[in-house]
Amino acid sequence: YIPNMQAVFEEVGKAGKINEPCICFSTGPEHTNAYYLSKVQEILDVTGSDIVLCIKNHGGLGTPGRIGELVDTIRQKHPDLPIHYHGHNTDGNDVGRIVEAVKNGANIIDAADASFTGFYGPPPILTVIQTLKDIGLNPATINEDAIIETSEVIRDERKYYEAFESQIKGFQPTVQIHKLPGGAMGSSLEQASKGGFLDKMPDILHKELPRVQKELGNYWSVTPGSQILWTTAVSNVQGGERYGNASGDLRNLLLGKYGPFPFYEPEEWIFEKVLGKDWKKVLEEEGGVEDIEDMDIDKEKEILTDRIGEEPTDQQLVLYLQHPNDAVEFFKFETKFGKVHVLPPSIFLHEGGFEPGETLSFMDHTGKEHMLEIGPSIVNEDGETNVYLNVDHHQRVYNFEPDLPEGAAAKPATMSKEEIIVLCKAGDIRASFAGNVCEICVEEGQEVSAGDKVAVMEAMKMQTPINCQIDGIVTSISAKVGDALQPGDKILKTDVDE
Repeated sequence: YIPNMQAVFEEVGKAGKINEPCICFSTGPEHTNAYYLSKVQEILDVTGSDIVLCIKNHGGLGTPGRIGELVDTIRQKHPDLPIHYHGHNTDGNDVGRIVEAVKNGANIIDAADASFTGFYGPPPILTVIQTLKDIGLNPATINEDAIIETSEVIRDERKYYEAFESQIKGFQPTVQIHKLPGGAMGSSLEQASKGGFLDKMPDILHKELPRVQKELGNYWSVTPGSQILWTTAVSNVQGGERYGNASGDLRNLLLGKYGPFPFYEPEEWIFEKVLGKDWKKVLEEEGGVEDIEDMDIDKEKEILTDRIGEEPTDQQLVLYLQHPNDAVEFFKFETKFGKVHVLPPSIFLHEGGFEPGETLSFMDHTGKEHMLEIGPSIVNEDGETNVYLNVDHHQRVYNFEPDLPEGAAAKPATMSKEEIIVLCKAGDIRASFAGNVCEICVEEGQEVSAGDKVAVMEAMKMQTPINCQIDGIVTSISAKVGDALQPGDKILKTDVDE
């Protein structure tokens, strides 16, 4: 939806930088060359011709022939337009797509280092270079020896990131069915593993997700679409009732907050399920693209200053405006522990702790040598653990809250969806899914009405409003912004206003 991009186009232009709009590639009967040509023209009507156009194939969809055909179609219509092809190698076929893109006029392509790329990122750069050479397309400016040297260094570091890799290793040709992009694919598998429904992934990916995508207008699986489609499919499978536990973002999609559906609208029963029996009235009163008010940057800077206890840098402010809660947690972490990015992965991501007396040596990114000596850990009279370190021969002490002894606090029993609903209807508002608290919208003592938004939670970049079920007064607030909650965890309590 091009109007959503216009403000960005304007600001990039004002800054004298290069605009690179993307058309997000997908498959299906509606995703024709004619459709994409119309989108390219819409972009050019706003930006002018001084841009780089990216074809973003973040899911690794389509065949090499299909990508080559699309690039050729755009090139024939716009012979002087720089074209950038960006694809993921999820199905193992992106080298072929790259070759066809280049043969048909793409000027820029993306590839990744072989030692650090995975199944959900671009293909290995050396493989791409060697394949292009074989057809007489030699990217001569690339130093292959430097690539190999870099790969040898990175290869030894990869093992430290194993905990963050996908639970399913190997290519996934079935991406052509479920269409999840690389980023969403990895995070969805992690969510399934932590949520205990990894065994249901085949049904979610190969049956429910394609069904949801078709029902929701063949909507793109790209932010926010990928998160909306994924969370809806998971909710449909896990909850048993299709569209019975709609996220706030699915509601916004149906209300047209992100723009109109590009091809066709969902059937009326979905609108009724998500928006309620009066869905036509709701759509009339609340529908349409959301008007975004201008932000008071000075006010936001004051809020950030208050939250972190010092005046932020411009870089901190920009990060905060994009990711408010995560940014504040990161800044506080750095205030307490320093710039830990200088630590190599072997130390920062080390599992199991270090032994007293152990000495760690490393070189930072400037080539400077550093030494860490692990000192004793002493529990003080307040029960805090003091950990002593010698950092480049300077002693430092870090304080930690004591860990609870094993078995000291039993893990609370998992609540069923029905139990959570019953509690919420009684004013005891609980988290209905695993996620982070983004916003607490009320204060203790505040009067609320049924349907009022009292909090907002986020999972997989999707924000879901938490609404009050009764008229009453907020008597206690258990959660705070930034808290990671599990299903059944307390958010706040309201008592009936008598």
